[in-house]
Amino acid sequence: MSMSSQETGHRGGARVRQSAGQALRRATLLLEVSRRCAQKSTLDGILQVLVEMTSNALNCDRGTLFLNDPVSGELYSRVAQGNLAREIRVLNSAGIVGAVFQSGEPALIEDAYADERFNSSVDERTGYRTQTIICVPVRTMSDEIIGVMQNLNKRDGLFTAEDLSLLVDMTRQAAIALQSLQYIEQIERNRAKEMAFLELVSDINSEFDLSALLQRVVAETCNMLQSERATIFLHDATTQTLFSRVASGGEIAEIRLPSHVGIAGAVFTSAQSMNIPYAYADLRFNPAFDRQTGFFTRSILCVPIVNKDNRVIGVTQVLNKKGGVFSDEDEQRLKAFTAQVSIALENSKLFDDVRRVKNYNDSMLASMSNGVITLDPALKIVTGNAAARRIWEGAPALMGASLPDLLTEEGAWLLDKIAAVQAEQVSDLLPDVALTLGGQTRSVNLTISPLVSEANDSQLGSMLMFEDISTEKRMKSTMARYMDPVIAAQMLDGDGGLDLLGGVSAEATIMFSDVRGFTTITEQYGAQGTVAFLNEYFSLMVDCISREGGMLDKFIGDAIMACFGLPIAQEDHADRALRAGIGMIRALWEWNAERRAQGLKTVDMGLGLNTDTVVSGNIGSPKRMDYTVIGDGVNLASRLESACKAYSARILISESTVGRLRGTYRMRDIDLVVVKGKTEPVRVFEVLDYHDAASFPNLTDVVNQFSDGILAYRAQNFTKAVERFERCLVLNPADRLAQTYIDRCHILAANPPPADWDAVWVMKDK
Repeated sequence: MSMSSQETGHRGGARVRQSAGQALRRATLLLEVSRRCAQKSTLDGILQVLVEMTSNALNCDRGTLFLNDPVSGELYSRVAQGNLAREIRVLNSAGIVGAVFQSGEPALIEDAYADERFNSSVDERTGYRTQTIICVPVRTMSDEIIGVMQNLNKRDGLFTAEDLSLLVDMTRQAAIALQSLQYIEQIERNRAKEMAFLELVSDINSEFDLSALLQRVVAETCNMLQSERATIFLHDATTQTLFSRVASGGEIAEIRLPSHVGIAGAVFTSAQSMNIPYAYADLRFNPAFDRQTGFFTRSILCVPIVNKDNRVIGVTQVLNKKGGVFSDEDEQRLKAFTAQVSIALENSKLFDDVRRVKNYNDSMLASMSNGVITLDPALKIVTGNAAARRIWEGAPALMGASLPDLLTEEGAWLLDKIAAVQAEQVSDLLPDVALTLGGQTRSVNLTISPLVSEANDSQLGSMLMFEDISTEKRMKSTMARYMDPVIAAQMLDGDGGLDLLGGVSAEATIMFSDVRGFTTITEQYGAQGTVAFLNEYFSLMVDCISREGGMLDKFIGDAIMACFGLPIAQEDHADRALRAGIGMIRALWEWNAERRAQGLKTVDMGLGLNTDTVVSGNIGSPKRMDYTVIGDGVNLASRLESACKAYSARILISESTVGRLRGTYRMRDIDLVVVKGKTEPVRVFEVLDYHDAASFPNLTDVVNQFSDGILAYRAQNFTKAVERFERCLVLNPADRLAQTYIDRCHILAANPPPADWDAVWVMKDK
């Protein structure tokens, strides 16, 4: 019994010594954790040390320490044993680590794939096979959970409760250092951001080019907020619009929208930020831009740009936060950024406005056909445009010269005129004067104007404007009275262009137009009222003709004769003439609407177009000549205009014009006609393109039914023809031409024509 007690005592002592040894090793290990963590000055260093030491202490393959990011709600790791050496981020509620972090309870898992919380996709990507898992929360001394420690695959069996206890103690031992360095790292990161932010703002504030500044601010905004696109809209007080010169992800172009429209307009007018997580759920969002560009807007952050006077000068709009929606922190950062760059944006806009005005003035002066020079109070030439240099070509250099030095004794009167203008501060117009500068004499219309500063009413000098009225310009001015000024310039500038005035034979399209109801106008308005009416009417019609490059031949009372394809050949003269005619009808209808609203009389009109070979040239006596066109083709156009009344039409064109058309127009074949003074029939078409659905309902169906009716009419099947024309009236009761044919068919049915009837209608009147 004494021997047995002795053995028991030995065994008990051995256990005590073993337990004491284990406690010593555990204490030594924990002290080593504290010592090695204290030696590390970076968070990455501690992460690496803790992963290495826990993996060795637990004799396992891998370990990963996840720290919590309270801003994003994620667990992240910067280092992991094995192949993974990059930052890993997972939601702090996902997987096994998320469950441990949320519950604060450690986990011992003997079979990873049997646990429903385990995500096997990492194994599938890396080829690694996870078998056993030990996972504990990382707690500070105040019991705050700041992360999770996870180790995988114990090499000599399963993880034990002792392993779990050791891992808890090791992570708690390192928690203070972890938390401290996490704070330090955050402070350093924020400090680096602030320094970069200040450097960026300083760099941006040195930029004066508005387009470059907007592009830079947009790029930095996208980078700062991790967004897909951004746009800076600045307010234009002159037009009450928001405009942008650059948009991230798209082409550089100016975009303008009313300053109260859409989300940008709402932010500008309210001066309140908007953070919209789902754009398409907001009624203020306009999806039309997405449809045009193919871009899909998910989330929007829009903040006002406020200057130092607390006035909103624009908005910054950011689209599609990468990986989520914009946070309150994003909104505050964007507000701070825009507040810092608002001064630069305002200064750049002012600089851009000044430069744009200067460029506009320079372009305006450069594009003027009149010469302009400015003089300082000492009569020294300060500026001059290209036209001034062209008019006085051959004279000494104008810029910097003294005006008195360029004048002859006979030109001293100009100095007296300038002095009078300066004294009275009123412009003076001197028409058709002979002026010599630097030995070059020109006939000009001269305007002398004072230059005055708007700021303090001080006199800056004088401005001289010259209109060259040389022979060429006199000719061009005369020709421009009856043809497009561009055509007149081509004739005068081209080699041998003036020879066209001698008489040529060429193909052209002739147009005649006439006012319907003009007699009523003359009776009601009297002589002066009739002239005023015609002047306004002719102005509208001539604009339509000139816009298509037509030549106004003459006015014949209330009628207009115009020509297309002369005096300069135009391959598409038939299309030009028809487009002009359609435009004339539409312009007349718009004018009628204005007159109707004023309680004035309205009128209608008819047009005839014919394409033929005609003779053009200066025709008349030596004392008075007129450029015009003559020939049978002219007469037929006139007859077609007259025929508009008989066919209740507004535009009638001949088959020769139809044959020259290149475009597609809505028209219908209405008759075979022998006009007054002719024996051969002409196929006549009515053009309907000036109509809309309100003025001519079911136009396409009516044309189709009418075409069938005309075919039956010409085949002497008058019953079928009447049926088709009546269908036209059902579709459009106002189609008076269909009614005309119904009446004609009834007459022909009662008095049948001969078998060889050719369906030609002979016009008795002009």
